[in-house]
Amino acid sequence: MEPAGPCLEDGHRPLVLPPHLWSPQLNAAPADQIRLLDVQAFDVRLSQLAHRRKSLPEHAELESLNKDLSQLRDLLVAAQTEESDCAREQTKAEQDVDQVRQRSARDQQRLDSGAVTSPKDLENLQKEIASLAKRQGDLEDVVLEVMERRESAQERVAELSGRVSSVQAKADDAAARRDAAYEELDGESASVGKEREVVAGSVPADLMKLYEKLREQQGGVGAARLYQRRCEGCHIELNITELNEVRAAAPDAVVRCENCRRILVRTPESGL
Repeated sequence: MEPAGPCLEDGHRPLVLPPHLWSPQLNAAPADQIRLLDVQAFDVRLSQLAHRRKSLPEHAELESLNKDLSQLRDLLVAAQTEESDCAREQTKAEQDVDQVRQRSARDQQRLDSGAVTSPKDLENLQKEIASLAKRQGDLEDVVLEVMERRESAQERVAELSGRVSSVQAKADDAAARRDAAYEELDGESASVGKEREVVAGSVPADLMKLYEKLREQQGGVGAARLYQRRCEGCHIELNITELNEVRAAAPDAVVRCENCRRILVRTPESGL
């Protein structure tokens, strides 16, 4: 058998609150219920601070900058690799030129020394010197072409290095601004958390337990003020039957909103 609620005036039948408007065997002084609204306000503020922390514009800014940095660094590595490859290629080409030059110098020295007297050998030696000269010219052209590619790669490396440094500086600045915002928000959250702890400690444990359960179920709002006949949790106005039931409830009865199930706290502005 359900417990009866408070009686109306003599001559009227006893009023039994429906289950959606009361918490069985749970009563709390009106002052404690109003303090529950203070706890709720602290929790709303903490949720707002957490949302602000998560939604700082620096997050999106850093994400974009880090994406740019990653792409630029990949391009920089590719340019550095190309410059390194060109450097090795240039070294190899210069060594080839040096080998041909040394061989041509030896042949020219033989020719100039008069040690070769056979007309045929002289002709062959002269042809080889001419061939080596052509080979040396071709190799020197290769060296020039590689040097140009290497210079272009070096310019690309310098350009990309500058861009990486510039974007990194912007990322560092954004991170510093984010960390400063973190510090401010975390400090405020800690302060609000301490105030909440003090107020929550003065609210009866069974009422807090119900509040926490409802807050988890109802998107962070477990208690709402009844203001001008309207629940500030779901923003729905109570009908006349619901208002009469709330009016008839004892001042220390913990009532609930029929629509959203939250604890409904009565105040002088409830319009009852």
